[in-house]
Amino acid sequence: MAYQWRRSSNTLPSFSNSSTVREKYAERARLHSRDWWIPVRVQISPKWRLRFYIFNIQRLSTTFIPEKRACIIFTLAAFSFSFVLFALSKRFLSQSKQWPSSPFSGEPSTLVFQREDLQRVWEWEVQSGHFPSRERIPREVQLKKPLTNPSLPPLPLNYAESTRGVGPKRMYLDLTPQPPDGAYPRRPLPGSAADLNIVMEHCDFSKKKAGCSSYVRDCLEVLRIGAGLDNGRRVRTNDSLDDWKYIYVERPLDVPPKFDTEMHGSGAKRVEDRDKSTMIKKKDVPWEVPPISLPPIHRSAFDASSCDDYYPRIFHMFWAGTFTDKPYATLLSFLFTQNLGLSRDSDPKVCRPQFWVWINPGPAASIPNPNAVHEMNRELRSNPWAAPFLHPRFQDIIKFKLWNTTEQLDGVPELKDEWRGRNLFNSGGRVVNVTKKVQNGSPSEGEAQKTKKRSTKEDNHILNRAGSKSSSTYDRLSVILSDMARFILCHRYGGIYLDADTIFLRDWEDLWGWKGAFAYRWSRLARYNTAVLKLNKNSALGKVLFKTALKNNLDFHPMTVSRYTKDAYLEPLLLRLPDALFDSAWLNTEDYQLDRPPQPLFTSFEHFFDTPSRDGAAPQAMGFDGFFKGAYSYHFHNFWWRPFDPARNWPDLGLRFADNEQRARIANKENTANSRKTPKLWSEEDSEDVDQRDLAWATVLKRTFESYVRGERTNMYGEWIDWEGA
Repeated sequence: MAYQWRRSSNTLPSFSNSSTVREKYAERARLHSRDWWIPVRVQISPKWRLRFYIFNIQRLSTTFIPEKRACIIFTLAAFSFSFVLFALSKRFLSQSKQWPSSPFSGEPSTLVFQREDLQRVWEWEVQSGHFPSRERIPREVQLKKPLTNPSLPPLPLNYAESTRGVGPKRMYLDLTPQPPDGAYPRRPLPGSAADLNIVMEHCDFSKKKAGCSSYVRDCLEVLRIGAGLDNGRRVRTNDSLDDWKYIYVERPLDVPPKFDTEMHGSGAKRVEDRDKSTMIKKKDVPWEVPPISLPPIHRSAFDASSCDDYYPRIFHMFWAGTFTDKPYATLLSFLFTQNLGLSRDSDPKVCRPQFWVWINPGPAASIPNPNAVHEMNRELRSNPWAAPFLHPRFQDIIKFKLWNTTEQLDGVPELKDEWRGRNLFNSGGRVVNVTKKVQNGSPSEGEAQKTKKRSTKEDNHILNRAGSKSSSTYDRLSVILSDMARFILCHRYGGIYLDADTIFLRDWEDLWGWKGAFAYRWSRLARYNTAVLKLNKNSALGKVLFKTALKNNLDFHPMTVSRYTKDAYLEPLLLRLPDALFDSAWLNTEDYQLDRPPQPLFTSFEHFFDTPSRDGAAPQAMGFDGFFKGAYSYHFHNFWWRPFDPARNWPDLGLRFADNEQRARIANKENTANSRKTPKLWSEEDSEDVDQRDLAWATVLKRTFESYVRGERTNMYGEWIDWEGA
């Protein structure tokens, strides 16, 4: 055997090129290829070497594994590795600092109240008249005896979970207009109420019962006929229409009802010790110490001619940034539909609703400006979309108020001592980090003035957005803040909260008569959507929701609120109405009930602003009466950047508001000239014929409301606006 001699630096021979040596290395490599793990040595110092093992990829090529099995193994390995990374990030990098729960265990509990407190909450709400429902109280609450219910007439008691009605009897009304008054529908009688149990029977598509409607189309027909909104157009004559009456008035009682004088558990043995397995507490959070502190019970008065301070008729709306055509349209629809005493023959003894617009002039995370109230009023007077509502005729029914996050949170007793240690911008568990200085709100003029010096790029930052100007610059922080604001406003002041993308479609008198709390359904899901929220002032339910939210890092997302009420067995106290009442197009936009849709058919929420050509004849031919007739309101789901009326993008309210119109026209012209992407909309030489051939639903509704304010037509109930009224 021939060897090649090569002298190395240590004068010893080297046989690296020897065939024998090569065979030895090959044999060693072959042996190592059989191992799953290969030792590797790393020199870390002249005297020390680190030895560790790595996975032998070559071993896979010498191992017989069927192709399908290998694919499964690799998939499981990749999934396991991804889950380990997710679990570690959830435990050490997330806000909750908790390991993820099992996917088979469901969502973690949010419950922080013990059963005895939940029993007290149920008793307080029922005896306050906030449960005018025949639904059963959940068995898990384990009440010892039926509760006396002043909001229900006496009925046979069949179940221990039912309440015992001791309230006035109900008389269901036939609101069909009689000749010669059939041209317009009649308003609901002052003090009347809607029996939402009957509405649920006909409109809750999740509970299909024999003989009951489950389509939005059928629900809207029941709502129309029961409220007499089909004036002069009724084509059904069968006797079953009596079952569709859902609006009633209460007959005064001859003898005052008797109520329980003690709240549950004050002297009797408590029932909660029977079974604790149904009460699953939130992890790592202590129970709230009983008893829960509740205010005195105040039952609603039966007098419809006077307003009740405990049950005020206030619509709340939260708006961030500059006032635009969106809240303008909402307020116009409010004037067009509600009983506000604007006509000459109005009854002066009726309790009128008010609309409170809460303005957050800056970004949601900004520091309050000490001069914010003065600046807000100045901007409203100069804003052509807002200025018309400052007219003296509307001063008692539309009020603009400044939103101050710090003051509002400090005004809620359940939050004021602890909210500063929480994240304000938490939505569904996703937290947007904001500096504590901004959250706590330490106002100073110097820092407030910084908002005026930001560049356009800085304005588009998520922390600096004040309103959504496009789909790419969506103001998420203001949306999160509004999720919390609606509960604060209803709990502090009472009333009903509405999202700013809401259009009134009828009088809400009968909804005010329902003394319970409600929101509506999140499309097909058994969850709440709080775009419409009615919550009684300083109620026990509100206290539970705020305390629970506080222990869940102030998360007021509707999906999370749904968990609060479910875990605490309080869902019947916050009635989840079908979305047909306030959001009739939602199911269709998610491809449900397309076989029998309502009128109109929207397969996308964008169709409200851009009606498809195939349906383009309907808006002008049918007008307001052809738009989800029977529903209480319509929710157009954002689209803040799409104008209601592209051709006439200004408030067209007549000579009385000509100055506002002129300012809006000039501003619209300047914006058009400065933007190359926006087509030319108006100039001094333009004629009025700038419309598209087909007008969208949004345009038709806006112009309908404006013609009422101009005095060119009546409102939906045949009433002319009286500008000379006091």
